[in-house]
Amino acid sequence: MPIDIATALRDGSARLRAAGQSAPRLEAELLLGAVTGRTRAGLLAWSDQPLRAAAAARYAALVARRAAGEPLAYLTGRQAFRGLELMVGPAVLIPRPETELLVDLALARLPATPLRLADLGTGSGAIAIALALARPAWTLLAVERSAAALALAIANAHRLGAARLLPLQGDWLCAIGPGSLDALVANPPYVRAGDPHLRQGDLRFEPGAALVAGADGLAAIRAILAQARRCLRPGGWLALEHGWDQGSAVRALARRAGLRQVVTHRDFAGHGRVTSGWCP
Repeated sequence: MPIDIATALRDGSARLRAAGQSAPRLEAELLLGAVTGRTRAGLLAWSDQPLRAAAAARYAALVARRAAGEPLAYLTGRQAFRGLELMVGPAVLIPRPETELLVDLALARLPATPLRLADLGTGSGAIAIALALARPAWTLLAVERSAAALALAIANAHRLGAARLLPLQGDWLCAIGPGSLDALVANPPYVRAGDPHLRQGDLRFEPGAALVAGADGLAAIRAILAQARRCLRPGGWLALEHGWDQGSAVRALARRAGLRQVVTHRDFAGHGRVTSGWCP
């Protein structure tokens, strides 16, 4: 016998609550919205409408996967970032609010005049797209090693109208010419291999190559800094996201790479999250 929307939401909420999810009703609504194509308001307005068997089965499967801990963003295929709705999937990290600091810093410290800027390890394209939309005069290189991730970034750029975003498949700065950038930003892998957090929460499902960077978590940052001055023009700017306890180490690496005015910026939680510097 078919169930209606209200019953599906009630049952889904109960399953998610029992699994320990903190916002079971909201998540049930988002999952059912992903299945039916309805907004949360639409689900409430049509709460007595029966669900087709196929939709009910798909919804039940999504609820079960969420109850098992799979990230909500992967199940709905969507994640918000600075007011943008991005398509996401298991090939990319889920964009997080603390990464918005990278965008805010770039917008605050760089002029709105034409610039050439690279977003390294672009993933879903969140940083590059946000910058491209906020600064139409800038040209954004969205650099990504993973073909699957780059395809998702391209799809997001097209859907959101980021016309001046140029996708480039490559490993960090290897495919970028000398002295060709005014700035570069990156949210590279910075988790230490074996970190117990990798076995917890959303991190269990996210791509390990986008999370882990060697025994101390700094391998990717070292690789970027080793190439940064070759690619940046004189007066160019660099900003790298890193772990909350890595600021001192990243500042030392940036100074060793020849950057000047190196500083670590705090995120909304008060943690040192992004280190920036200028090329002499």
